[in-house]
Amino acid sequence: MKKNPSICLRSFRLRLRLPTAATALFTCWALLPGAVNLAAADYALIVKTLANPFWVAVSDGAKQEAKLKGVKVDIFAASNEEDIQGQQRLLEDVINKGYKVIGVAPITSVSLIQAIVKANKKGIYVVNIGEQIDPGELKAAGGSVVAFLSTDDRAVGEKAAKFLMTKIGTDGGDVAIIEGKAGNSSGDARRDGAADAFKVARNFRLVASLPADWDRARALDVATNILQRNPGLKAIYAANDTMALGAYQAVRNANKQGRILVVGTDGAPEALDSVSRDELNATVAQDSAALGAIGLDVMIETLNTKPPMNPALSPRRIAIESRLVTKAK
Repeated sequence: MKKNPSICLRSFRLRLRLPTAATALFTCWALLPGAVNLAAADYALIVKTLANPFWVAVSDGAKQEAKLKGVKVDIFAASNEEDIQGQQRLLEDVINKGYKVIGVAPITSVSLIQAIVKANKKGIYVVNIGEQIDPGELKAAGGSVVAFLSTDDRAVGEKAAKFLMTKIGTDGGDVAIIEGKAGNSSGDARRDGAADAFKVARNFRLVASLPADWDRARALDVATNILQRNPGLKAIYAANDTMALGAYQAVRNANKQGRILVVGTDGAPEALDSVSRDELNATVAQDSAALGAIGLDVMIETLNTKPPMNPALSPRRIAIESRLVTKAK
């Protein structure tokens, strides 16, 4: 039954002398038309999964920034980086919960396009982080995002390849890449950055570049096959640390530790420990916490400035720095 604000105010006047008057006033105020729910969050962030330390750090960065800025952000995640339908359902649910700005880290470049269009039609802004939503497909569907935040993934791959070539030296040799999920824009960019760097150096030969879907067990299988086919292999670059750890296990199984270099990407805690033990040779660490924090800052700015929601406009591009992490000498 809907309460009448005028009845509520009369009830409050009768209770002015009671200790609960302040409570009565707040209760009545919350029932007035247009009253703001102080417990509600304006911001939601949907990441790929919380099973990956990288996305945990992104989420933690957003939550810490929310505390600093005095706002509330709700975090949602799919069960794993293969759960495309689960992430789609998450975004559909979040759209219906009254958030004003939603940050999304899509599993693929096209999987959330229709839901983003629906969010735009409801006046909800969307900020894209991590995997870039296909701009052409999004525009054709009539949707828009206000900003895209990501590490420069081509530079990440290039940085890893140049480190490997420096370590191997002028003699060069055979090298391989373990890619992420086929068609994933961030993984493809890392692969291309590394591949182009290897190709420029004439004394290096890229003998294999195969996907392992961001998965450790699959990377173990892929790397095992690469090693069997290329006994003279000198190095493997993996597009994330989870796959790099799987690749290193393949190297270890072949008793070739120290003879085959392995470099990953992300700066995940387990990978950093592996680097410190002289197992992985390096990881190109993305500042995942900064990605979450800056992503939330952009969401706050968007709500404050209310830019036009126009599919014809290109989103702002914000690059997050990466750094090469090797064992401290």
